[in-house]
Amino acid sequence: MQKLGFIGLGIMGKPMAKNLLKAGYELVVYDINEAAVKELVESGAEAGASSKDVAEKSEVIITMLPNSPEVREVVLGKDGIIEGAKPGTIVIDMSSISPIASQEIAAELAKREVIMLDAPVSGGEPKAIDGTLAIMVGGPKDTFEKVKEILLHMGSSAVLVGDIGSGNVTKLANQIIVALNIAAMSEAMVLAVKAGTDPEKVFQAIRGGLAGSTVLDAKMPMVLDRNFKPGFRIELHIKDLLNALETAHSVGVPLPLASQVLEYMQALKVDGKAKDDHGGLIQFYEKLAKVEVKKQ
Repeated sequence: MQKLGFIGLGIMGKPMAKNLLKAGYELVVYDINEAAVKELVESGAEAGASSKDVAEKSEVIITMLPNSPEVREVVLGKDGIIEGAKPGTIVIDMSSISPIASQEIAAELAKREVIMLDAPVSGGEPKAIDGTLAIMVGGPKDTFEKVKEILLHMGSSAVLVGDIGSGNVTKLANQIIVALNIAAMSEAMVLAVKAGTDPEKVFQAIRGGLAGSTVLDAKMPMVLDRNFKPGFRIELHIKDLLNALETAHSVGVPLPLASQVLEYMQALKVDGKAKDDHGGLIQFYEKLAKVEVKKQ
């Protein structure tokens, strides 16, 4: 089996790396959070001293980082992947970043004969833990085929959608749909409660019909339990929507609904709820209507 590197052991990266270990891969890991590295070492991984060190020891390197600046730093910065990677090395960036940034980073790596795929994911922490993420990939087809098996140990699907950057364009489209679904759910359920109807019964009544969705099934039980422990934080969804707006404006596409929901999330951030799960968006609507959606 190939020796893999994994950089970025946060809410998503840590369970993804653990699934690769369970699949039998040799793994070299690095993160600025030493406790996360220690946990992976206890599960059988080797600790890398830096991103460069991970690259020197790996044939394929996976990164799972917060945003474009962190990916640039880890890949192209001092002691970065580019300093340690050999020609032919494959970098799979599974972070959700700007498609333009993906293209720029890939171009720099290509000068060293290092190939990059952008492969962001959807599914949040629960699907990262059970290895059923949806993975959307941009980059060369032959490179994708070489690493598809690796990806499928972290996800239930891995789809090549186009050239480098296409993975992140797809993720931005995904994040717009998720954000608007949560907003629609929130608006509807706040109405139901304010009108005197049991939200749990409303949920059960509509989930099998046209209004039913994966988002509704994942987020409504959490809302009813008042559980806003993050699978995917509001502050990260803000980041994704900002990237979506930047990309959309660069190609001449207005995003009227996404920009509105972004402002609702910004309001929650100001209210100290940036680290809540994005299902906590309902709190914006609850505050306006002065009701709380919960089990009765």
